[in-house]
Amino acid sequence: MGSHRRLVQPSGFNRGAGAALGVLSAAVAALGAVPADAAPSEGTRAEVDRLYEQAEQATEAFNKADERADALREEISTAQDGIARQQERVNSMREALGSLAGAQYRSGGLDPSLALLFSDDPEDYLDKAAVLDRINAHQAGELKDLQEALRELAQERAEAARTLGELETSRKAVATHKRAVERKLAKARELLNSLPSGERAAYDRASRSGRTEMPDLSGAVAPSGRAAAAVAAAQSALGKPYVWGANGPNGFDCSGLMQWSYARAGVSLPRTSQAQRYAGRQVPLSQARPGDLVTYRGDASHVGMYVGNGQVIHAPYPGAPVRYDPVGMMPGATVTRP
Repeated sequence: MGSHRRLVQPSGFNRGAGAALGVLSAAVAALGAVPADAAPSEGTRAEVDRLYEQAEQATEAFNKADERADALREEISTAQDGIARQQERVNSMREALGSLAGAQYRSGGLDPSLALLFSDDPEDYLDKAAVLDRINAHQAGELKDLQEALRELAQERAEAARTLGELETSRKAVATHKRAVERKLAKARELLNSLPSGERAAYDRASRSGRTEMPDLSGAVAPSGRAAAAVAAAQSALGKPYVWGANGPNGFDCSGLMQWSYARAGVSLPRTSQAQRYAGRQVPLSQARPGDLVTYRGDASHVGMYVGNGQVIHAPYPGAPVRYDPVGMMPGATVTRP
């Protein structure tokens, strides 16, 4: 975009969820006011570029919310499994304690002094009574511990469910803003289509919207086999459409293309461009090698893959397929080597 567009440990869990909510709240606030139509004096190109950038920011915020929600669902599932196991243990102990109490009752339930008086073998009675006391104390202690653990797990599950609800609310808010931007994009495209053919062609040429041909990459060597495999995967996606929130194989957003390409090379990358910026060792732009990730702008809201000779491959924006572009296509380039 740029110049041409656009469970579970209780303490740690709550801190992570709170941090995620803070990030999402900031994203929602930043995206809350989609600007009105640009004044004619600002020009069609400026309006479309601004809308593309806002759309990409919304998409990355949506991806982050969706990724966090998935993680929470896994944590909740783990918590529920733990609760179920604990409940089975509690039930088993209750059954054992119930059987033991029944046996005591059937034996007469007499006062200990009378039971001793009438016992045929007082010494045997005393031994059994001592053992019974120890068993009762041991089982009662275990039951107390399990009940406490069960209460903690139930509380953690409730907290996780509440946090997931908050994250789902934030995700829906981001999605709402994304739809607002989509409407803006549709309106901008309609405006572009209303321009005289010559002006429209000039804009398309300036944005290089159809550039998928192979640039000169002679001499470009990836620093590792996995980087080479990631480059090959990204190149196999040339011409595929930009799709909101998609990470392949039939469509991609910018970070989705990077995640998918490196997954083909056996490397797991985080979902968002902001997280991908820190998914490896940062190197100077002058030392970029094929397979390096190049994030753009101060907020790292766009990412592409360096392929050599000053070129990146990326999913640009809605309406433009996966393609090559110069590495300097946007400001604020930061290079990361996974």
